[in-house]
Amino acid sequence: MRTNGRNLQGLEMPIEYVVRRVGLFFVIVWAAATVNFLIPRLAPGNPIREQLLQQVATGGAGATPIEEVVQAYEARFGLDLPLWLQYFNFLWDTVRFDFGVSIARFPTPVWDTLTYALPWTISLVATATIIAFVIGSLFGALLAWPRTPRFVHAVAPPLLTMAAVPYYLLGLILMYVFAFRFGWFPLGGGHQLGTEPSFTMTFMLDAARHSVLPALSLILATLGFWALQMRGMMVTVQGEDYVTLAEAKGLRPSRIFFRYALRNAMLPQITALALTLGHVVSGAVLVEIVYGYPGIGTLLFRSVQNFDYPVIYGITFLIIVAIGLATLILDLVLPFLDPRIKYSRE
Repeated sequence: MRTNGRNLQGLEMPIEYVVRRVGLFFVIVWAAATVNFLIPRLAPGNPIREQLLQQVATGGAGATPIEEVVQAYEARFGLDLPLWLQYFNFLWDTVRFDFGVSIARFPTPVWDTLTYALPWTISLVATATIIAFVIGSLFGALLAWPRTPRFVHAVAPPLLTMAAVPYYLLGLILMYVFAFRFGWFPLGGGHQLGTEPSFTMTFMLDAARHSVLPALSLILATLGFWALQMRGMMVTVQGEDYVTLAEAKGLRPSRIFFRYALRNAMLPQITALALTLGHVVSGAVLVEIVYGYPGIGTLLFRSVQNFDYPVIYGITFLIIVAIGLATLILDLVLPFLDPRIKYSRE
C-alpha cells in the first residue's frame, strides 16, 4: 500500500479524509451529548418532581415530603452544582456511557436498562431488515429483468401491496391469524413467562419462536420498499453500455444478471441499508408495543409514560450515535464496493 492511500486495487482513500470523517463523527457525538444536557434544563418543570407527583397521585410515594426528596436526589447526582460543572461532569459520564439512574426504576442505572433491551431490538429488527433487504432486492431485480419467469410477476402485486400497510397493522393481523386462531406462535412477549434470559439452546429457541411474528410483520411491510427501489435501479442499469456490451459478447444471461446488472444496481441499495441499520437501535416501537416485545421500542414507550427522562435521553443519544456510526462506516466502505468512487483530489 502506498503512502497516498492507494491500495492494490487502485482505490484512493487519503488519510486526511479518514481523519476528517472520524473527527466529524466525534463532533456529532459531542453535539448529541450537548443537546441531551441542554434539553432537560431548558424544558419547563422538574422531571423528578413530576415523577414523584405521579406516584403521589397513584398512592405509591408515601408520606415523604416531595421537596425533601427532590433536594436529596439533586444533591446525590450533582444537580445542585453550577451549570458549567454539571456540563463537564455530564460529558465525562457520557464518555463512560453513564446516563444516570432511571427515575421509574430507581436505583437501576440507565445503562443496565438499555443493555437489557438493546440485544432484543438488534436481534429482531436487524435480522428482519437484512432478510427483507436480501429478498426484496432480489425480487425487485427479477421484476425488472426481461427473462424473469411469469410466476414472479404473479406474486408481485400482493407483496408490493403490503408495503402500503403499516407494519403494526400487519402485526395485529398476523397475531390474530397465527397466534389467536391457529395457536402456532405465542401471542406476545420475548420469551415464556417465568424463564430467565440465558444463552442455553432451550431459551434461544423459545426466544426465536416469540420473535417470528414481529419479524414477519417487519419483513412483509418493508419488502415492497426494497423491491420497488431495486426495480427502478435495474431498469436504469439495463440501458447502460456495459450491459449492452455483455449481451453482444454472448455471455450467459445469469452472468449478465448477477455480475453486470445486479452488482451495479446494488450500490444505492447498500447506502439505504446502511442508513436503515443505523435506525435499528430505535427499534420498531409500535411492533414491539403490539407484541409486548422487551426491546428498546417498548422501553421508550414506557419511559415516556412514566416521565423517565434519563432513559429517554439515553435512548436518544444511542440513536444519534448509531446513525452517525453507520454513516461513517458507509463513507469508508463505499470506495471498496465501487472503485469508481474516489475521495482524493486530482
